[in-house]
Amino acid sequence: MESRRKRTQALKPVSSKVESRKRFKSKRKEEEEAEDYSDLCCEKCGSGQHPADLLLCDECDRGFHLFCLRPVLVAVPKGRWFCPSCSNHKNLPKFPLLQTKIVDFFRIQRCSQSESLSPDSRKKRKRSGGLVMSKKSRKLLPFNPIEDPTRRLEQMASLATALTATGTEFSNELTYVAGMAPRSANCAHLERDGMQVMSKDDAETLNLCKNMMGRGEWPPLMVVFDQLEGFTVEADRHIRDLTIITEYVGDVDFLKNRENDDGDSMMTLLTAANSSKSLVICPDKRSNIARFVNGINNHVPGGKKKQNVKCVRYNVNGECRVLLIANRDIRKGERLYYDYNGYENEYPTEHFV
Repeated sequence: MESRRKRTQALKPVSSKVESRKRFKSKRKEEEEAEDYSDLCCEKCGSGQHPADLLLCDECDRGFHLFCLRPVLVAVPKGRWFCPSCSNHKNLPKFPLLQTKIVDFFRIQRCSQSESLSPDSRKKRKRSGGLVMSKKSRKLLPFNPIEDPTRRLEQMASLATALTATGTEFSNELTYVAGMAPRSANCAHLERDGMQVMSKDDAETLNLCKNMMGRGEWPPLMVVFDQLEGFTVEADRHIRDLTIITEYVGDVDFLKNRENDDGDSMMTLLTAANSSKSLVICPDKRSNIARFVNGINNHVPGGKKKQNVKCVRYNVNGECRVLLIANRDIRKGERLYYDYNGYENEYPTEHFV
């Protein structure tokens, strides 16, 4: 999909006129065609209502409501946009299943076999952790990679395919870019209502997951393309409750700089009492598999039942971090969903599948 604007706080809908969406037509031509566009109807529902939500194909000039498209779009896309009939998504090129290319794409460390975390050591870590776990303080679990190296390559290739198709560079960390928010701005103590401090044990588990991925020991997840939901994520093996799925990453920026941004995937990182210090994560240029985990529909009775992942913000060594964590056991083949309205309850999900 990713059919979303800001994961935990929706921005105001774009209010530009229909003719302004023809971004690559000359201003004169737009003015000449403005009257024609006033009678434009959606090819899906046949209605001309909600003109601010009508999107024109840059190839055939037909109109589509953002919410009638499958996958649903929350915002007008950046750059040229083509309707399903004119786009080439049906023949989506797959990333080559070559180890050298995948290793380079994800910048996987080339290490000796002895440096890899063996299954035995992983099992020992789980057993020792389980002995001290209590209901009051439930510890996070590391993901359990599939042992078959060929299948892990297929998992990585599926993510590389999605990232390449969306023009996104792989990153597994928050990034701080010149002209945006500096790392010094990421101060968890500024959180308006306080932020949960990650325990030492959970921080070690998070670092373990990061280190495993750096060695090519990948989470058991596959990214697939669905005609209704777009790119979405499936469990490739059974995943236990409280397992770390991934960290939500991207470029960190001040919310004030993104108020009029038409990006569809921003995530709240810090909600400060002083709104000028609030931060968001912008995964449109750099991201990981978190960008493709879809959201539930908050407006249908069965929407909440689909949720199997929760989004949690943590104070990790004084900095804000966002994790996606399994909130129940997830069976193999089950698609991953979480609630985009975990905090502000303003994200528009009424048109989600």
